[in-house]
Amino acid sequence: MRTNRVKELIDGGGFAVNAWVSCDSPYVAEVLSHAGYDAVTIDHQHGMFGLDRVITLLQAVSAGPAMPMVRCSHLDLAEIGKLLDAGAYGVICPSIDTAAQCAELVGACRYPPVGRRSFGPSRGLLYGGPDYVQHANTTVAVWAMIESREALENLDEIVAVPGLDGVYVGPNDLALSLGVPPATSPVAQEVQDALSRVAAVAHAAGVAAGAYCADAETAAQLVGEGYDLVTPGNDVVLLREGAAQRLAVARGNPTGGRADAGY
Repeated sequence: MRTNRVKELIDGGGFAVNAWVSCDSPYVAEVLSHAGYDAVTIDHQHGMFGLDRVITLLQAVSAGPAMPMVRCSHLDLAEIGKLLDAGAYGVICPSIDTAAQCAELVGACRYPPVGRRSFGPSRGLLYGGPDYVQHANTTVAVWAMIESREALENLDEIVAVPGLDGVYVGPNDLALSLGVPPATSPVAQEVQDALSRVAAVAHAAGVAAGAYCADAETAAQLVGEGYDLVTPGNDVVLLREGAAQRLAVARGNPTGGRADAGY
């Protein structure tokens, strides 16, 4: 079976940089896969497309060297199974607030006897290889999103769930849950404190820590603090910032090219 690049990087003591696709363009997904990212995540929760398009976008990512990942729309056995069958090598699931929900997520990503995933790998066999089913349980990565006060309160129990590969912080929803403004850089102190605690608790349990970041500077900061997977913005942020920078230069204002990175 094809190896999981993100897991290899993290297990080897390194970190992975992840791209994030939220617009309905296979070409954009393919370009990002060739741009140097270690992984590209297709956002089925907030992306501007439906499930059928997710499969096309995963195919586009698979045309390049980056590892295909997906954020499912919610904790659902059938949806997660379909995304894995479509060739996703990692699943990031939103709104995991309890250990019971985390155990349900892990079970949805694993074949019996350790999980509840149904057999029918489809593109998984094409992308992963003919021995996909034998090795999928130890190759596909499971990431639980920590994005609420409740999740922080239950963090020790969540990271203790067997089979969980990593926790992934959604800083904007977490900020809202903590009563502070989202989409700020630098992040509010309450969110920064939570980010530091998530990494410490996760690593103590032998679990990786990841996060969505407002910008590259925040991503670099979190890597310096030990984060294993960082996502420095999404495709729309890249487009808006690139456009703003070029417009600023063309109009004689090269210092005014930063776009709002909040999404």
